[in-house]
Amino acid sequence: MAARRALVALAAVAVTVPLAATPAGAHGAPTSPLSRAATCGPEGGGRARTPACRAAIAAGAAVREWDNIRVGGVDGRDRERIPDGELCSGGLSAYRGLDLPRADWPATTLTAGARHTFRYRTTIPHQGTFRFYVTTGSYSPQRRLTWADLEKKPFLQVTDPPIRSGAYEMRGRLPADRTGRHIVYVIWQNSDTQDTYYSCSDVIFRAARGEPDATPAAPEASASPPRTLAGAATDDEPAGPVATVTDGGPLSRPLVLGAAALVVALLAAAVVGRRLSRAGGPPPGRPCGVRNHRAGRRRVW
Repeated sequence: MAARRALVALAAVAVTVPLAATPAGAHGAPTSPLSRAATCGPEGGGRARTPACRAAIAAGAAVREWDNIRVGGVDGRDRERIPDGELCSGGLSAYRGLDLPRADWPATTLTAGARHTFRYRTTIPHQGTFRFYVTTGSYSPQRRLTWADLEKKPFLQVTDPPIRSGAYEMRGRLPADRTGRHIVYVIWQNSDTQDTYYSCSDVIFRAARGEPDATPAAPEASASPPRTLAGAATDDEPAGPVATVTDGGPLSRPLVLGAAALVVALLAAAVVGRRLSRAGGPPPGRPCGVRNHRAGRRRVW
């Protein structure tokens, strides 16, 4: 009984390990072009150690939950609910470091006017509409981003895009009249929850050279083709991300670590159970079953 109780207790503790290690309420963020939150998060690689990311974390940026910049109950009233100067953080104090005005944020280089495959890494899939905005020609990275810095209409809008290799994929054409450093601002309004997600992706537009950017497409889609806003340019040519964070696939790093901890804990429980069963011996008052070779009779414990 003691061995069984120890085994059950250790197994219960082990089962809770992967649950605790998995981020709560994690859902997604852009990885092409790379968003500030994904850049500075645990999967951002060397970019997470840049001066801009270090300054953001020091100012307050919960980048360990890089995929959770969401606000409930916005219902399309983004300009009313999200204050000027706080667009990159979604108005959330936990991410205020992402609003810092800096000209050294890690940026994705894009070709103006080229077709591009936008990728939005998802950790919990949802239905909804993505809207992509670009900053105006008068934007300055030395100022906090305001609604007046963004074009009134999105240059791309897609509803329920397919998921490929753990990310939503949306093909569209980049603005042709931009050069230099800008921000691509993405709003993802869920239709199956009350949440809306916000993100800033720093980009550097280079002049077109006669040929659009084209990179290999990701594997086969897992959903039906997206519904795209009329007038938004899309493309069926192969395209892929310019920069992405490490794709862990369907199993996240915390879940894998949690599963490993579960296996170790169960093995330890099995060893403890075996030792306890050996130490306990036969219960009192029962024959041992092994005769005393000298006395020629059974012992009674």
